[in-house]
Amino acid sequence: MSYSIPVLDFGSQTAQLIVRRVRELGVYSELLPHDAPEAQVRALNPLGVILSGGPASVYEPGAPQMPEWLPTSGLPVLGICYGMQLISYALGGVVLSPEGREFGPADVSLTGEHSLFTGTPLSQMVWMSHGDRIESLPPGFRTLASNPSTPFAAMGDDERRWYGVQFHPEVVHTSQGKAILGNFLHTICGADSAWQPANFVADAIEHAREKVGPEGRVICALSGGVDSAVAALIIHRAVGERLTCVFVDNGLLRLGEAEQVIATFREHFHIPLVVVDAREEFIGALEGVADPERKRKIIGEKFVRIFEREARGLGDAKFLAQGTLYPDVIESSAPDRKKGVTIKTHHNVGGLPADMQMQLVEPLRYLFKDEVRAAGLELGLPEDWVWRHPFPGPGLAVRLLGPVSWDRLETLRRADAIFLEELRAAGLYRATQQAFAVLLPVQSVGVMGDYRTYADTIAIRAITTEDYMTADWARLPYDLLAKVSSRIVNEISGVNRVVYDISSKPPATIEWE
Repeated sequence: MSYSIPVLDFGSQTAQLIVRRVRELGVYSELLPHDAPEAQVRALNPLGVILSGGPASVYEPGAPQMPEWLPTSGLPVLGICYGMQLISYALGGVVLSPEGREFGPADVSLTGEHSLFTGTPLSQMVWMSHGDRIESLPPGFRTLASNPSTPFAAMGDDERRWYGVQFHPEVVHTSQGKAILGNFLHTICGADSAWQPANFVADAIEHAREKVGPEGRVICALSGGVDSAVAALIIHRAVGERLTCVFVDNGLLRLGEAEQVIATFREHFHIPLVVVDAREEFIGALEGVADPERKRKIIGEKFVRIFEREARGLGDAKFLAQGTLYPDVIESSAPDRKKGVTIKTHHNVGGLPADMQMQLVEPLRYLFKDEVRAAGLELGLPEDWVWRHPFPGPGLAVRLLGPVSWDRLETLRRADAIFLEELRAAGLYRATQQAFAVLLPVQSVGVMGDYRTYADTIAIRAITTEDYMTADWARLPYDLLAKVSSRIVNEISGVNRVVYDISSKPPATIEWE
C-alpha cells in the first residue's frame, strides 16, 4: 500500500460501503473511528479523507465532532450526509433541523460544471437519508447541486479542496454515485487505480502471520461456504501445518451439505480436517427456543465451547480463525466499532461468549462478499465454491421461525433443497445472490384430495444485490415459482401453502431472523 483514502466513521450503517466503493475504484481505503488520532490516519499515507454519514445531529450533546487536526491538514475532504453537515457546522455554516426528513430517491440539479461531477448529467437521481440540512454555507463554499427540498445538496470550496454531498453516493440508488466518488479520488485527490484483490490477500496473510506469531497454533471454523474456505486458505498460507480446520455438523445445515463439505475439503484443499458430530448437542440446546437472539447466542456459545474442546486436543491451540465479514460486524455493532446501531446480533460477532478463552483471527473481517470472492479466485478456490450463495452461521435455526425441533428442521431442509434444485435447473442460481426457504410459525387451512388440511407455510426468498448492504427481491419467472410451490406441497408432508417474499433491504433484512 503506497497511499489510501481513509473513511472516518460517524456511525452510518453504510460507512463500510464507502470503503468498498473506494476499493472498487482501485484505491485502498480503511474505515477508522472519527476520533482516530492524526498519526493513525497519516500512517495510511492519505491523499484525501472521506467523512461518513451518521445518525446524530451536529447540535446534540455528545455528537461526534470534526477532528481538530483535519481543517489544517491540507488534505482534500469529502463529507457525506452528516459529514457534509459537520463540515458546514465546523467551518461557520448553519445547520437546521426542519420538520420532517428526506428519505429515498430524489432528483437534484447541478448548478454548473464542476470537477466533482465531471461526466455526470446536469439532473440526476440520488438517494437521500437525512433529517438535518444545511441552511447557509460556510465562508468560501458555493452551491454545486440543489433541489426544492434541499437547497444545498452539494457544496464545495475549490481552494481548500473540501466538498460535501447531502445524499449518499455509496449506495446503488444514487445513479452517478460511483462517478462522483471516482472524481473525488482520481481528479481531486490525484489517486490512481492500483489497488487489486491480490493486495489484500497478501496483506491478510501477513497480518495473520504477525498475530499468530512463529509458534502459535490455529483452528479454523469451517462451514463449507466461501467465507470460511477463503479464511482457511489465507491462514494456511500464513502458518502452514500449524492450522487445523474443524467442521462441526450441528444439524442445522442444508440437505447433504455435511457430506459435501467433508469430501471437498479433504480431497481438494489437503488441509488437516477434524469433523465433529454435534447434532444432538446443538438441537438439544435449541429445542423449543423461539427467540432469534437466544438462538444466535446459544449457537455462538456452543460453537466456541466445541472449538475450545477440540483445541485442547490439538496441542492447545490459542487462536480461532473465522470467516466473519464486515456486514456481520456492522449489523452486530461489535465491540471494536463504537459507532452504529445494532440491527441484529450475529452468532460469530456479538453472539460470542465474553469468557471465550481463544483469540480470534478474522482475516476477512473488513471485507465484503465480492472482495472475498475475488480473494478466493486469487487463492485458487474452485469457481463452484467461490459463487456459492451465502449461508448464515446459525444455519437453518434462523430460517426456522418459532420453536426449533428436529421435525421442523427436516421440513425446512427438504423445502430449501427443492427450491435450490429448481433454481439451478432453470439456470438462475448465478443470477441471484441468495436464495432460500423459510418455515413460518403459521398454519393455514387448505384442501388436498377433497380433505381439509391445517398445515405449515413455507416462504421462499431470492434476492439480487451487489454488496448485501442493500438488496432487491428477484423477479423469478412465474413458471419456476409455480413448479417450486407444487413440488414443496406435494413432496413434503405437513405443508399446504408456499409464499414468495417480495421485500427489499431496506426496510427488510435479507434473512428473516
